[in-house]
Amino acid sequence: MSEHISPELFNHLVGLAALELTDEEGDYLRAELNKQLRSIEELAAIPVDPQVPLISHGVPYAEAILPDLRPDQAEDSTMAADILAQAPETDADYFVVPDIPKEDLE
Repeated sequence: MSEHISPELFNHLVGLAALELTDEEGDYLRAELNKQLRSIEELAAIPVDPQVPLISHGVPYAEAILPDLRPDQAEDSTMAADILAQAPETDADYFVVPDIPKEDLE
C-alpha cells in the first residue's frame, strides 16, 4: 500500500509547523501518520447499510430521559492569580510569550 504522506510532503508540513525534529523523530512520526491514514481507510471501507442512522454518541438517548440543558452562567474565577503565578513571565494580567519566528511564504 502506498504512503499518503511522502517524505517531501512531510518535510513541507514540518516546515510550515516550524517543528524541529531529528531524522529519527521525523521518520517515526511520518510512519505513524501513514499508519493512522491506513486505519482510517480500512474503517471507511467497511460497508454500512444506508438505513443505519448517523450518531454522534455511542448511547442513544430517548427524549424522555434526555436531561434539560443547563443555562450558561458566567462566573468569576478565583484561580487567576494562582495561574498567573505559575507563568515564567507576565505583564499586568497577561502571559508574556516569545515571538513566533516567521518568514514570508512564496
